[in-house]
Amino acid sequence: MRWIVVTLLLAATPARAGLYEDLGEKPGIVLITDGTLRRSLADPRIADRFTQADLPRLRLLLAAHICRLVGGPRSYPGRTMTEAHEGLHLRPRHLNALVENLQEAMDEQGVPFATQNQLLARLIPLEPEVVQP
Repeated sequence: MRWIVVTLLLAATPARAGLYEDLGEKPGIVLITDGTLRRSLADPRIADRFTQADLPRLRLLLAAHICRLVGGPRSYPGRTMTEAHEGLHLRPRHLNALVENLQEAMDEQGVPFATQNQLLARLIPLEPEVVQP
């Protein structure tokens, strides 16, 4: 439910220049990434989507991708989102579960709601590359 509300609110929200810093730079983003993965691996809605994943590599790539998306200095050495999610048969419900886990991880790290919205605004455009028809 929260994802739907955030999606509607963020349709025209511009990204902030200081988002990388607001998320705690690399250490904060790594904590958020770790929390998201920990929750997702324990989440019966999506845990099976990670069975073939190289989790240490996924952890590094996810943190690097978020760093790049929010204006951090890290480059993203991974595949495109389309390539990385090909064959996983992800549906909107899978993405919604992951986003809920991300929001809980950000809550755990004390990330303010407005900052969470700014990150989600950067992630929303990636949905067509992740969710397969």
